[in-house]
Amino acid sequence: MLIRSAKVQDCHLLSNLAYKSKAYWGYTEDFLQQCKEDLTVTKGYIEENPVFVMESDNKIIAFYSLTINEMKLDALFIDPDYIGKGLGRMIWDHLLNKAKEFGISEFTLDSEPNAEGFYLKMGAKNIGSTPSTVFPDRHLPLMKVKV
Repeated sequence: MLIRSAKVQDCHLLSNLAYKSKAYWGYTEDFLQQCKEDLTVTKGYIEENPVFVMESDNKIIAFYSLTINEMKLDALFIDPDYIGKGLGRMIWDHLLNKAKEFGISEFTLDSEPNAEGFYLKMGAKNIGSTPSTVFPDRHLPLMKVKV
């Protein structure tokens, strides 16, 4: 497994991976379509934020991104074909090391409700909830991680 910085030309692959990963949880097509803008990774986003991809045999199978000024994990997506194979722990460890390099001592994340268990297992703490950026009446687990 190789973890590297994302390149702007990865944006479409990352957007597709985010969509596929979100779909893994059994959401309706209508729900996913409404989330599509939030799941889209733009060239500008990659240029402005640290985004890291995990590759296996030159195929992107996972990625995460941080917003340094907000000290927030913006995204962490794993290709559903690779969920449950220990890659989550590998990319999480990389994320924690990068956070340290960036001088981040703690960060927050808005968790996909179905992924909350993973984050808890990785040491995150649930500190409340936050409104969804797509569906204001839907609340997501708000997590905090000490690096």
